[in-house]
Amino acid sequence: MFLRMFVKSSVLVNVSSLRYLSSSSSASPLLKAGDVLRHRRIFSDKDVVEYSKVTHDANPLHLDSESARAAGFEDRLVHGMLVASLFPRIISSHFPGAIYVSQSLHFRSPVYIGDEIVGEVHAVNIKDTKNRYLAKFSTKCFKNGQLLVLDGEAMAILPTLAVEQVQSEE
Repeated sequence: MFLRMFVKSSVLVNVSSLRYLSSSSSASPLLKAGDVLRHRRIFSDKDVVEYSKVTHDANPLHLDSESARAAGFEDRLVHGMLVASLFPRIISSHFPGAIYVSQSLHFRSPVYIGDEIVGEVHAVNIKDTKNRYLAKFSTKCFKNGQLLVLDGEAMAILPTLAVEQVQSEE
């Protein structure tokens, strides 16, 4: 069965109240410390193959099931950096023109082709810096809704605190 790349949803959630913001609101909500932005994705075989081509990462753990199993994995792995690409996607889709400044990463558990991954950026601190905003985010990816597979921190310069709503892609 071929899995197609898709996005189930991208929503802004206020952690303290778990309030989902609707894209039908007339005014864009403003980002504040404690807000969480999420994006769901299932990585496909095609995603892994294309990423391998672009990066020239031909590690057999990503491309050959036998090699992956011989190394102790259930099957082929999705590249960790491909999974981590959810973080700049989340930030730039809600803040067009954002400048990604830094990212630390800790790989906690393998991600396999077909796993549902939820990427999450949690605003930790926001500083006003001359008509722009320096935002620090806690970053996490979860597999199948609960298992932490990747975490770290990101810094981005945002042109505004107005959060653009993102339409779901399928």
